[in-house]
Amino acid sequence: MATETERSPHDFGHVAVLLERLRLPFLLKHFPRRAVWCAYVFINGFVTIALLALLGELTHSPFVFPSLGPTAFLFFFSPLAEASCPRNAVFGHAIGLVCGYGAFWITGMNTFSQATVHGIYWPRVLAAALALSLTGALMAGFSINHPPAGATTLIVALGILSEPRYLVVIEIAVVLLTVQAWALNHLAGLAYPQWRWRGPQSK
Repeated sequence: MATETERSPHDFGHVAVLLERLRLPFLLKHFPRRAVWCAYVFINGFVTIALLALLGELTHSPFVFPSLGPTAFLFFFSPLAEASCPRNAVFGHAIGLVCGYGAFWITGMNTFSQATVHGIYWPRVLAAALALSLTGALMAGFSINHPPAGATTLIVALGILSEPRYLVVIEIAVVLLTVQAWALNHLAGLAYPQWRWRGPQSK
């Protein structure tokens, strides 16, 4: 049987550890391991996003946005993958926000209302291309691997969420989700990174 340090990013042996800690090991005796793992991903994804959605409703702020979903999925489906470590998630979205906002202003996207524009609008095309290319280049330069940040930068560059206060809220939401994932993955007995991904575990 593989030890904790030998598990692959997609292994769900850590779920058994969590069930032992919660005194629920009988679930693995009555249900297939994959079904239990599916429930683990479902429950964690539901709880973390529901809490942020509730916070968003209470504060009337966008604490839940489209690219947060893929980040939550990575945290609980492949928590040991490079893209799932706290550093990459937090810095990846931060880079996406900065590049998206920069492209939003450089291309003049801030000067028009999306509701009044139909057909091809070249500033929109340029803003999307510039934001994504800048985000990719900076993430490569700083060795930050977190694909959902590519969606975050487009959300901002296209003017969907582009007010400065919203950008702060988005980054706070990423940090809160990361903290929740850190706590849940460690509770599950997983060797989840404290901050930086250390590469494949040696056998």
